[in-house]
Amino acid sequence: MNQKTWLFRLGVISLVLTIVTVSITVTINAYPLYVWELKQSGISETYQLSIQNILTNYKVLMNYLNNPWIKQLHLPDFSSSKEGLQHFKEVKQLFFLNYFLLIVTIYPTYRFIRGLMSESQMWRLIRPFQYLSLFPFLGFFGMIVGFDQIFVGFHKLLFRNDYWLFNPYTDPIIEVLPASYFLHCFLLAIICIELLFLITLWLSKKSLTKETE
Repeated sequence: MNQKTWLFRLGVISLVLTIVTVSITVTINAYPLYVWELKQSGISETYQLSIQNILTNYKVLMNYLNNPWIKQLHLPDFSSSKEGLQHFKEVKQLFFLNYFLLIVTIYPTYRFIRGLMSESQMWRLIRPFQYLSLFPFLGFFGMIVGFDQIFVGFHKLLFRNDYWLFNPYTDPIIEVLPASYFLHCFLLAIICIELLFLITLWLSKKSLTKETE
């Protein structure tokens, strides 16, 4: 296998990582999705909290997860156990791992795409992204039919403890983070990934059409 083949494969990997991390970034910061979830689920009525109060706590949580300078999480209307705080600390680490991968891959991806375009080689992405575009469909179907099992497996894979199994008495914040919200987050991420895969595939095919004209 020659050097050009290896560089192409590394470029594809970088492109895929950029697409995945961009999609995750969009999803975890999709504030309108959580607002919609609150209105659809009726959580504020069930737990006798106003939507505004819940959103205030949600913003505090997201500021903590997204801001490296905030070292302690203190939710104004919810108590937190030691285990719950530790779990959010681990989630924060995953957030920044995602951001790190996005930062370190976005420029190599730009150079890769720019190089392919300058050499009229975008068509080489057609076959890889034809295959790659199948995976989000499978993921979407899997989430619909077996979300609970996937959700549990996801947490067992990413976390070395069971602190993610929140007790609503000691960590009542979990009451306003329903399973349906996480399902919709997963689905949104999958849709974003698939959309970007298809855009890449479309651009690749379009470049091939231009070359044959």
